[in-house]
This record gives sequence, structure tokens and C-alpha cells, in this order.
Amino acid sequence: MGRRRRGKHPLKNKGRYVLLGLALFGAWSWWRDTRAEAHPKLTLAHMSCVRPGAFEAAPEPPSRLTGRLGLWVAVVDPETLQPVKAVATDPNGVYPLASSYKQAVLWEALRQVDEGKLRLDETFDVDHGSQSLGNYPYDDSTTRTLLHRMIHNSDNTATDILHRRVGLEAVQKLADDLDLCRTRLILPTKTWWVAQAGLDKNWPGAGVFAQASPEERARIAHHLDETARGVRADVLQQKLDDYFEERYDEGADIGTHNVSTPFEFGTLIAHEFLRPKLSSASRAVQREVMATGFGRSALHAPVTYFGGKGGNGWKILTMTGYFETPNGQHVVYAFMQHGSHEDYTMGNIRAAFAWINDAVKAVLN
Repeated sequence: MGRRRRGKHPLKNKGRYVLLGLALFGAWSWWRDTRAEAHPKLTLAHMSCVRPGAFEAAPEPPSRLTGRLGLWVAVVDPETLQPVKAVATDPNGVYPLASSYKQAVLWEALRQVDEGKLRLDETFDVDHGSQSLGNYPYDDSTTRTLLHRMIHNSDNTATDILHRRVGLEAVQKLADDLDLCRTRLILPTKTWWVAQAGLDKNWPGAGVFAQASPEERARIAHHLDETARGVRADVLQQKLDDYFEERYDEGADIGTHNVSTPFEFGTLIAHEFLRPKLSSASRAVQREVMATGFGRSALHAPVTYFGGKGGNGWKILTMTGYFETPNGQHVVYAFMQHGSHEDYTMGNIRAAFAWINDAVKAVLN
């Protein structure tokens, strides 16, 4: 990729990664389609992975959507949480999650509220160590305020404050407990950007992190996060600009970002909404906050409840959600794009939902 003149790109002064409204562990493969480059195959034999059952091929995606594409859309049985009918494209491919991962932080935060480890009225201050890219909350914001900002505004600083408060491994454990061995949720937003920008001299590299054991993954994540808290957001933004303009490595996204597969993240979403193991009060907060996420207006199907989250980054777009229909069906969807021909992917949202809606129509037919 050639060098771009500074100040001419729409992501300038947003760190190239202000995610919408702005995790690869275990046995996993990078899958290719005819428009994508091959990626190395990595496996960890000690992990068992949940695999998708029967599914049909998803409809063809709109031609605007380029790069690697993944999709999982399923009607889910609310008792067994198994797909009643599903359509998919590359359901086991590993993709960066971008801001879609933030709903896992919400889920874990509310679990800790129920356990008495966190209060909804607990307050937090913002300093240079906690500030990530983009806008950020005022000092003395409560947990409830940060939860709302994290989902509705896709506030990265709010996300990072809460992620660190509940614990890096605690969010990861949501996926591990479901045997989602290709899903990595351990890094706050600022932390993965620090890795990409090359600001941690002890960062072992994307490949090492991607293949690390759970213990080694946690050790690397904590060291990287400690480094991230010592980096000012404006310095990080400048270094990221340099990275994307001069030495961006698409393959390294998989070893630095939080990642998942369309099927695995769809599975996490099903558990998040249908079996979250939350009190009735916390579950009400979860549904209220998730309903403020992006996507309901873009869906064509009749909806009685919706909860969703999207995300975007450099050549990355994700759209994920759950909704209920008037006749009692429960639907999950996970759209993922990586390596888009467009650096700034917000313009692909309409095409992404055109594909999601075609798939929803197929499973609800």
C-alpha cells in the first residue's frame, strides 16, 4: 500500500480506527475465498471447539463487499440454543471483531454486578492512561453510564475502563466456558492498537500471540495492557497513522485484535441473550442497553425486540445482533468483513445489511 498524504483520509485524527459509533485462541484456520490471500493454519490440540451443525449456503453477497467475508444467520431454539435453521458463508473463518466485541464486556460487567463485585452506581475517572481513541466520558461517570456509552456511542474509553475493571481474563472466560476456541476477547481497544503501532518493545508479534496457550496469552495481554496505559491517546493516534500509511500488515490483524468466527460469535450472542445467567434486574439492563446498539433500522424483518452491535476499522467491518419476531422466533446474525478493498468501511454498511436481510429472509421463509 502506497503512502498517503496526511490529512486527506477520512479516518485522519481518528487513529484510523474509530470504531462504529468507534479473539483468536485455540485451534483455528484462516480461510480464503477467491478474493482473499491464504493465511497460515494454526492449531492447539488441547482445545475442543464447538462446531456448526447443518446449515445452508448463504445467498450471494452484494458485489460491493470485497475481501474475506463471513456470515452466520440462524433461528435459534430458545431452550436448547441450537440452530433450528441456519445459513452461512465461511462460518469457521477467523475475523477481527472490532467494536462488536464490546457486548461481551457488557455481559461480564452485569454478571459481576450480580456477584456483588461491581456496582451500577460505581464511579470512574478518566486519565491519560485510561483514555483510548475517540470521544471519552466525563470524570465520575457511573458504571451504568459507561455501559450505555460503550454500546450506544461505541465509546472506546468507556469500554477499556470497564474491561479492566472486570478483568481481562474474565471477558475471555465467557468464550472459553462455551468452548469457543477461535474467539479472543482479552484485549481492551487501546491495547490492541498499541500492539499494532509497535509501541511495546516486548510485544512478541501477532503470530506468537495468536498461538499462545491460555496462560501465556494472559501474561502477554497484561504486559501489553500495562504498556498501553502508559501511552497517551494523541501519541497512539500519530503512531497508528504512521502504521497504516507506511507498513500496514493485513495478516497481523488476526494476531492483534479481538477475533472470532461468524458461527462462534453467533453462538456467544445466543447465550448472551437467551441464557446469560443474569438476575432479572441485570437482564433488563442488558436488553435495554443492547437495544441502543446499531442495526434495528437496517433490518427488514418484523422485530419485537432487537439488540445489536457493529464495528469498523481499517479494512474491517462487523455487524452482529439478535432479534425476536412477532411469532416468537429468535434470530442471531454475525457479519464479518476483513481485507476490504476500501480502507474506510462505513460505506459498506448498507451492502452488509442487504446481505444480512437476504439471509434472514432465507431462514425465516
